[in-house]
Amino acid sequence: MTDRHHLLVHGATFAAVGDRGDISGVRGGGSPDGLFVRDARHLSRWQLTVDGAVPEVLTPVADGGTARCVLVPRGARPEPPAHTLFREQAVGDSSFVETVRVTSNRPVPTTIRLAITADADFADQFELRPDHRTYVKAGALRSRIVLDDGIEFTYRRAEWRSCTTITADPAPDAVEETGTGARRLVWTLQLPPGATRELVLRVMARPHGDRRALRVPRDPAAQATQLAAMEAEFTEDVALPAGWPELAAACARGLTDLAALQIPATGPDGEELRVPAGGAPWYLTPLARDALLTSLFVLPYRPRPAVATLLALAATQATGADGVRGAEPGKIVHEVRHGELAHFGQVPYARYYGSVDATPLFLVLLGAYTERTGDPAPARRLEAHARAAVGWMLDHGGLTSRGYLVYRADEGGLANQNWKDSPGAICGADGTRPSGAVMAAGAQGYAYDALRRTAWVARTVWADETYAALLEQSAADLRDRFQRDFWMPDASFPALALDGEGRRIDALASDAGHLLWTGLLDKEYGEVVGRRLLEPDFFSGWGVRTLAAGQPAYHPLSPHRGSVWPHDNALIALGLARYGLHDEARAVAHALVDASLSTAHRLPEVLAGYPRATHPEPVPYPHACALESRSAAAPLALLTAVGGA
Repeated sequence: MTDRHHLLVHGATFAAVGDRGDISGVRGGGSPDGLFVRDARHLSRWQLTVDGAVPEVLTPVADGGTARCVLVPRGARPEPPAHTLFREQAVGDSSFVETVRVTSNRPVPTTIRLAITADADFADQFELRPDHRTYVKAGALRSRIVLDDGIEFTYRRAEWRSCTTITADPAPDAVEETGTGARRLVWTLQLPPGATRELVLRVMARPHGDRRALRVPRDPAAQATQLAAMEAEFTEDVALPAGWPELAAACARGLTDLAALQIPATGPDGEELRVPAGGAPWYLTPLARDALLTSLFVLPYRPRPAVATLLALAATQATGADGVRGAEPGKIVHEVRHGELAHFGQVPYARYYGSVDATPLFLVLLGAYTERTGDPAPARRLEAHARAAVGWMLDHGGLTSRGYLVYRADEGGLANQNWKDSPGAICGADGTRPSGAVMAAGAQGYAYDALRRTAWVARTVWADETYAALLEQSAADLRDRFQRDFWMPDASFPALALDGEGRRIDALASDAGHLLWTGLLDKEYGEVVGRRLLEPDFFSGWGVRTLAAGQPAYHPLSPHRGSVWPHDNALIALGLARYGLHDEARAVAHALVDASLSTAHRLPEVLAGYPRATHPEPVPYPHACALESRSAAAPLALLTAVGGA
């Protein structure tokens, strides 16, 4: 049986375990296994053996909030297993807990030697990515301390300190060295006929700088109860469509996933917040664009994430310039990392500002929240932050000097700084990449919406008519320029971007749907674009492709040049509905809901672009996040776009 990874997620903590509940710690390949907290791997090995052998899987771990599997000792077919092992695992805040129950199947007493081999390599997640980069960690030291009831692993590098503590009940009979740095916790269990013995193992991860009073859950059942309470709080009072049970199930699954993806953050006054993470396994950290779109999608049903997201991003808004991190006054952060490599500046992501669209989306969410809820308090509190964000768009962002929001490839950071941020995502139809400055179409739509919404806030909350009129004029001018400069008459479609010389980058891309969502296009142009997105080269049957098929640049397994992203399609559906294209919006919604049926109603981060006509099951994208906040929230956006139809 192929060993797959199964994710257990709780806030900023996640574990990836195999089919038998083990962690191998093997580097390379796709997604690594282990217990991760704040970008560091606090368990790199966790392997159960019985009498020196790895047991066979009778029932593998299944996806869910708790990992459960059933194992038996290896043996010949005529000989029934002498005992059965039942493993149950869960994660909590900076913790992991497991119970192992061993039941004898023999009519006579038996003795077994059960062992857990454990290790903690404290690897930073950036070291485990499949790009084969290496990082020097001079002076790093690891140590192991045997405890009365377990083992503690510690890691030191200059001022950086981390540790992982493993305790067991009952305490192990011995803690053995393995010759590899790992330690083996060993129990000799005496089993009367038909008897069951139970072990409880608790793992506490202590990342650098975390001084909170932490407690490991008593057992997986206790953690499951806590998680269920969190999910209930997040999903209560959300009215789901009775007439479309499949969409209702996707919405419910998405809300449940979002409850697990809420991670801690800090507001402008140091207040503790919980905001949507990007996704697991690679992005269980604040990503501004992801948190903003997720909060916008769930705003009509659950407004609380919007306020937390706005406050957390205001607290990290740039106040000065930093070329290494891409910071400029008023700019909203793109990504925040807490790991060792970010701490020592070996990656620029401790606070990284390489995003052209997080700043306008911050303003969009602030305006949308105020209008939707009628609550002016966040807009009043964040007035200075909002004005600084507008200032960034007009000045450093390029709206005044270039007429558009502009970005350039960031050495050491991202080549593209719009939502399609992979290196080759912005390209011509033939695949040619632009050099120099880029003006991405979707970001201009966000800027237009941000200016209009902030004008409304200025008029209704800040009582500043002069500022409101200035922003409205800026929005109108942007709309006129855009339709003149980006519209490709021969294709009857907007360009994906302009290059630094103002030349149109002519790939036909799904970003045009974002222009519908923001209302940047005139109604006539918008209707043409909306219908075009539902033609077969764009619409795979599982959603709208990021790039229309038939262009040389198209590839169904490229992250941004032919795949299908649920959050991208959710924005498209909202845009189609805005322009009165309700049949087209329903077609997109039904395609995504149908795609969710093959994954227990959970929308993945991204799907391959293969057509439904020849692939009756959606083809997964190989490197997608298993849990992703924007995709989890996408069914709620579909519900907003089409109702329960």
